[in-house]
Amino acid sequence: MSRQTTSTSTTAAGSATRPGRVVDVALWVAQVLLAAVFLGASYPKVTFDPVTIEGFAAMGFSAAGTVIIGCLEIAAAIGLLVPRLSGAAALGLVALMIGATTATVLTMAVAAALLPVVLLVVAALVAWGRWYRTVELARWVRGLATR
Repeated sequence: MSRQTTSTSTTAAGSATRPGRVVDVALWVAQVLLAAVFLGASYPKVTFDPVTIEGFAAMGFSAAGTVIIGCLEIAAAIGLLVPRLSGAAALGLVALMIGATTATVLTMAVAAALLPVVLLVVAALVAWGRWYRTVELARWVRGLATR
C-alpha cells in the first residue's frame, strides 16, 4: 500500500498543497523540457544572431531588447531546475509568454502564436503545480525582511 504525504501551507494568499508523487514527476518532466526549450531559444538571442535580431526588429524590439528577452529565458530555465525557485520561474515564463503571444499576434499571423501559446499553457500548469513552492519562497523572503 503506498502512502501519499501532503504538506499544506496557508498564507494570506490562500492555501497551497504539495502535489502527489505522480504529479510531482510529471511536473519535473515538464520543467526539464521547458528549461531545454528556453535555453535553446535564448541562444540566438544572446549571441546576436543576425536573423534573430532582424526578426525581433520587425516586431519592434531593439537588439538590446532581444538580448534582455534571451537573458530572461536563461534565468527562467535555470530557475525551473532549482526546486525553491521553480514556481516563481514558471510564473515569470507565464508573463514572458503572454508578452510573446501578444507581440506575435499583433505583428505576425495569429497562427504564428501557436508555439508561445503552448509554452504559456505548459508554464501555467507548472506554476499552478508548484504554487506551494512560490508560497514557501514568499514566506521565506518575508521572513528575511522582518529580521
